[in-house]
Amino acid sequence: MADTSQIVTRIAPSPTGMMHIGTARTALFNWLFARGRGGKFLLRIEDTDRARSTPEATQAILDGMRWLGLDWDGEAVSQFERVPRHAEVAHRMLAEGTAYKCFATQDEIEAFREAARAENRSTLYLSPWRDVAEGDHPDLPYVVRLKAPRAGETVIEDAVQGTVTFRNDQLDDMVLLRSDGTPTYMLAVVVDDHDMGVTHAIRGDDHLNNAARQAQIYRAMGWAEPVWAHIPLIHGPDGKKLSKRHGATGVMEYAEMGIPPAAMRNYLARLGWSHGDDELFTDAQALEWFDLKGIGKSPARLDMKKLESVAGWHIARMEDADLMEEIARFLALTGQPALSQLQHDLVSAAMYCLKDRAKSLPDLLEKAQFALASRPIEPDEKAAAQLDAVSRGILSELTEHLQNASWSRDTLEATLTLAAEAHGLKFGKLAGPLRAALAGRSATPSVFDMMLVIGRDETIARLTDAASRDG
Repeated sequence: MADTSQIVTRIAPSPTGMMHIGTARTALFNWLFARGRGGKFLLRIEDTDRARSTPEATQAILDGMRWLGLDWDGEAVSQFERVPRHAEVAHRMLAEGTAYKCFATQDEIEAFREAARAENRSTLYLSPWRDVAEGDHPDLPYVVRLKAPRAGETVIEDAVQGTVTFRNDQLDDMVLLRSDGTPTYMLAVVVDDHDMGVTHAIRGDDHLNNAARQAQIYRAMGWAEPVWAHIPLIHGPDGKKLSKRHGATGVMEYAEMGIPPAAMRNYLARLGWSHGDDELFTDAQALEWFDLKGIGKSPARLDMKKLESVAGWHIARMEDADLMEEIARFLALTGQPALSQLQHDLVSAAMYCLKDRAKSLPDLLEKAQFALASRPIEPDEKAAAQLDAVSRGILSELTEHLQNASWSRDTLEATLTLAAEAHGLKFGKLAGPLRAALAGRSATPSVFDMMLVIGRDETIARLTDAASRDG
């Protein structure tokens, strides 16, 4: 095993599109494990597939990591730039006899497999070049294959899955270097993880079969293996592998939904890992609690209702200034205009009556509509129905009572209650028209909170506008 005196973990995504939520969860687990133990967390971009890797996709990974708040140590490593090092290791294995040159053509390999199928035996390719001496090699293109053990077993001690055993006669002599001299994924991953000092390979359990093959390379080179930890994948609510039919699969889609990063970290941490019955926790708690023992073996299921609940908990507990920064980031990300200074000041002042029930940033902004709107307030259809002739008359009278009232909650409550009673109404009957006048909405914070936030002059101006509306 690798020297674990300093923990080193990594995330190594391929830049072939958006940053998948599964990649984000794996990155978070690696980040929590390393950061919680004073270790290093590294980022490697596995961009050796030049046809599929794009600068835009690489940027999407960096953007996703930054939005999630997962900082990494040093520069992001490009796997493609390390191709000469991968080839160097393959040639060292050739020299040491743990790999060999295979001159078999694709046609020959396919003919071998067809014959194996016809004879109902294993189609695992057994190269005839495995033990051919160098002096008998032809001057033809070749691949470099690992000289894998043919007998016995390759055992992986996995921190999540337990002991996993692979029969060596079920593993082929995999290709390390292609005939054009480029490395395969299997070789590149091992060389990079070794050179980067990775002590713990925490990744999706779709890589568990790869671990057996990669372990054979580690052992052939005499290198210490990392601690293997293969975590279950994320499934949709129906228990099937997560796909677009389940909704958002890219991490930035959640950013565009207005889920705060702190909430996303909390939610992703609980997808496949647990600490007792704790569902809601801070980053500090997650860093203190996270360990590999808490990772389950069963796939986690994405649950949007639970995510909204987690988001609501975090929004309610965030500092107002931090929440205002999140709103600014969200508006910029979704191409919406930034708040004006007045809007910023009013929303900030209103935060005490906005954040307790908001499930997302758009939800919070909808509740803040009264602080964002400017006169004349244009009520939506439901709110406009509240502004009938009687209601407009009461609002008109109310403006006079408010001119000289002291601007405190108690006085406002008393003034509005008296105005309603003068018309034989309970205050609740007046609340609808007031919401329509002040916010243009039927669902808002309390009318008293709205009046206190926007102040006397703006309140009276909005009531006057509403009272003079055409029926």
